[in-house]
Amino acid sequence: MVRDVIIIGAGISGAAIARELSRYRLKVLLLEKEAEPAFGVSKSNSGIIHAGTQNPPSSLKGWLCVEGNRLLREELAADLGLHFVQCGQLIVVFDLADLPELDKIKAEGEALGVKGLEIVDRAWLDAREPNLGPEVKAALYVPSAGIISPYRFVYALVENAVRNGVRLETSSRVTAVRRRPEGFEVVAGGQVFRSRFVVNAAGLYADEVSAMAGAPTFKITPRKGEEYLLDKKREHIANHIIFPLPSKTSKGILIIKTSDGNPMIGPTAHETPDKEDLATTDAGLAEVLAGARRMMPSLDRSDIIAYFAGLRPASGKDFIIRHEDAVPGLVNVAGIQSPGLTSAPAIAVMVAGLLKERGLPLTPKEEFHRLRPRPVHLFQVPLEETARLIEKDPSYGDIVCRCELVSAQEVRDAIRRGARTLDGVKFRTRAQSGRCHGGFCTTRIIKLMQEELGLPVTAVSKRGPGSELIKDERK
Repeated sequence: MVRDVIIIGAGISGAAIARELSRYRLKVLLLEKEAEPAFGVSKSNSGIIHAGTQNPPSSLKGWLCVEGNRLLREELAADLGLHFVQCGQLIVVFDLADLPELDKIKAEGEALGVKGLEIVDRAWLDAREPNLGPEVKAALYVPSAGIISPYRFVYALVENAVRNGVRLETSSRVTAVRRRPEGFEVVAGGQVFRSRFVVNAAGLYADEVSAMAGAPTFKITPRKGEEYLLDKKREHIANHIIFPLPSKTSKGILIIKTSDGNPMIGPTAHETPDKEDLATTDAGLAEVLAGARRMMPSLDRSDIIAYFAGLRPASGKDFIIRHEDAVPGLVNVAGIQSPGLTSAPAIAVMVAGLLKERGLPLTPKEEFHRLRPRPVHLFQVPLEETARLIEKDPSYGDIVCRCELVSAQEVRDAIRRGARTLDGVKFRTRAQSGRCHGGFCTTRIIKLMQEELGLPVTAVSKRGPGSELIKDERK
């Protein structure tokens, strides 16, 4: 089969593009090198839905961020059953002499169309953020910012795209992209796929994929960010996402309210030559704690329950979203770092437009399944709703993960929606995400995966081949 479009990479950008193209009468293939979508750059995202501030009005990322924010708030969150919390953002200053910088950020945001921006004083902050330290003097309030689960955003987009006819191939690392007179030949996971167009959304490896296709026009320089997840008992330490005044190179160390309850602090921002460098460091922890405590002194190292690092696919100051005229049919979607999660829905619309300009017919389907039912998460529903669920299906009362209140039925539902690994279950349900890190629930999840997938226990892995937990010593 010759596809109309092959999308390389099932992170947030590739997933959004797949869902957007699934509106049309097209044959679309989504390739992912990992065992599941969202296992690359997207899995380490902070989950912030930015408003569009802190981006120059002349930048592509600024305009795409504002439009992506609108699309998510007004359409996608409801259509895809996503838990989006519009908690707002504060950009704080420690010296009133920096107020002109806040005025500048406010003016740039307003030029991009961000609404409701307001400079607020310490009295306003005391009433709404009582845990802020005495060094904080004032802030820019940004009401349209919010938080979401980055993994579940990706999964929702992919599930809906597949529901609308997109084919997903995981564990399919691209090893060759060849331009042919009739289109492209893509070798991935030992198979050969053909298409008229290729969209390169390969994250950290987008430069390598582009070079394979004959367009070595940019270089990805990974930027590592270390982040630290706090215990859920600190859920209400902050009511907004809290930023310091940004520097020229970084948005700084943040206090991040998350959609799942656990606050996060971080990230650092340091270039690394290694695209697999996900190590956390003592220096990174010290930097994050110092930055976060300046805004909120009550934060304690003992609050931290998990350390992790992510790599941002940096390439210059702006996104790279363009058709490569030297390789007709190739669209690069690269350098998608912050605010990439927010911008993804708008990026998808832009990419569809680029493909249309190059001759891809975008004929709407007679029936596009726009809606996706919202999965049940007991930690997000009131007790009376939990009681109704248990009455209807007792397996909702069989709690597998006590730390995060995840039931056996939620794990089964996650597997039926596509989870094939322990991390896939974790990202969809939060089981294994608590302070015990799966110490109590992992064996139960393995058992449920065996039952649902018919796998031997030795085939159940954390994140794909090579990460199996149980070895058969007889072999």
